[in-house]
Parts: sequence; structure tokens; C-alpha cells
Amino acid sequence: MSFANSFKALSHPVRREILNLLKTGRLSAGEIASYFELTGATISHHLTILKAADLIHEMKEKNFIYYELNTSVFRGYNGLVSRFERKSFLMKIKKSIRNWYYLRAFSSYYLPL
Repeated sequence: MSFANSFKALSHPVRREILNLLKTGRLSAGEIASYFELTGATISHHLTILKAADLIHEMKEKNFIYYELNTSVFRGYNGLVSRFERKSFLMKIKKSIRNWYYLRAFSSYYLPL
């Protein structure tokens, strides 16, 4: 699994909608297809791409194939995103401190205390 493959898989709106459907629990390919006005082959193609990106798991029971979200992958993405958020937050704090320092230095130079 690579982030590039996963993000490429997430780029298509049908695949994102399939993932939204799977948030409620596992569904068969037929149940997933019933939500779309697409051919079974097209849905199968999208499921194959999601599976290759390791975003979903496939389970076979008798004559049916069920799909469910691979939540461990999404936890990994959450960690990736939070690293960027934390860095952005720290950059904002650093900028605020720098601005406060400059303001303080400016006011003490021009304004008597």
C-alpha cells in the first residue's frame, strides 16, 4: 500500500461514495451496485481499485463476496494528516510569538513605559 495509490483511488467520486456506503458496515457487491446507476462491471472495477489500494477488505461467504472498510489504513492517514496539522499549528504559534516580540520591541522603543 502506498499513499499515492490510495489517494489516486480516492480521487474518483464513485469510489468515495462506495467508501461512504461501507462506513455503515459490510455490504455485498450487489448491495453496493444497487445504490448506483452503473453496470456491475463498472462497480467491480471500482471495487478492484479500492482493494488494490488496500482501502477495503473482501470476504467470501458461500456465493457472495462482502466488502468492508480497512480501518487500519484510515488510522494511518489520520496520523499523516495530524502531523501536518500539528506542524501548521506550531508554525502559527511561532509566528504569533515573533509578531508579539516585534510589537513589544517596537512599542518599548517608541513609547515610554
